[in-house]
Amino acid sequence: MLEFSHKPVMLEECLDGLKVKDGGVYFDGTVGGAGHSYEILKRSAPTGRLIATDLDDEAIAAASTRLGEFVGRFTIYKSNYKNFERVFADAGIDEIDGALLDFGISSHQIDDTDRGFSYKDGAAPLDMRMDRTSPLTAETIVNTYEEEKLVRILKTYGEETFAKQIARNIVLARAQKPLKTSGELSEIIRKSIPVKFRYGAPCERKTFQALRIEVNEELDGLYELVLSLTRRLKKGGRIVILTFQSLEDRIVKEAFKYMQSPCSCPPNFPVCVCGKKAEIKIITRKPITASAEEVEDNSRSKCAKLRIAEKI
Repeated sequence: MLEFSHKPVMLEECLDGLKVKDGGVYFDGTVGGAGHSYEILKRSAPTGRLIATDLDDEAIAAASTRLGEFVGRFTIYKSNYKNFERVFADAGIDEIDGALLDFGISSHQIDDTDRGFSYKDGAAPLDMRMDRTSPLTAETIVNTYEEEKLVRILKTYGEETFAKQIARNIVLARAQKPLKTSGELSEIIRKSIPVKFRYGAPCERKTFQALRIEVNEELDGLYELVLSLTRRLKKGGRIVILTFQSLEDRIVKEAFKYMQSPCSCPPNFPVCVCGKKAEIKIITRKPITASAEEVEDNSRSKCAKLRIAEKI
């Protein structure tokens, strides 16, 4: 088993965005290797409190060790961040001073070939579960989902142009024998994409992204999560969200836009009748991206986008 390690993306930008202070109560939705969480506790000393969640047992164990010096000031729950209401109730928390949501997968999860997140190791199993106790795996999806459903997943979650060809070839291949490894799936994907489109980004990237999102239900309820979690902020509290693909970023952008708008009436209404009020101020008119230096040091930060909003 690999030692759990992960470089937090845009660490300073995230902490600056949160405006961490002594005595504040903060929520880290994906504790991972505790890179962000460690700095939140350090900068909110001596009395700041952290509530964190994660689905990965290895991440929770590693984070608990990393945060050991702050014992008594943090609690980590094995839970999806979408269940924060239940977590807050258990922790006796009503409002928070800041929330951090990092939707990326950790370097450890990618590098651990047993997890099956990467297409670079052909012998890796088709797993892709954040929570390894969950019954649904990528292997189950590619071997049991109907062709039309596979097409829909690849188009919706992977924005894959050649979704129909890939799905058709998956179905044909699994009729001969079940697909078990990343290498077997990668071979099908490459054969499904015309040669002239195989250059640039790896052919497998979109399909593997789509399967990972389906396995972990990453986009389900995401819009509602952003709304409800932001409403738990104290006045002046900040929510900081890191996304790593366009689908997530679009959802966060639209949720922030809705919450900042003082009116939800149709544009052709002569006067406002909805009674809606602005709930936040968007701090980042455009998303913050990683510096050239960070991208060179950590290539996985290249796709990251950071959006920040403040409760009013």
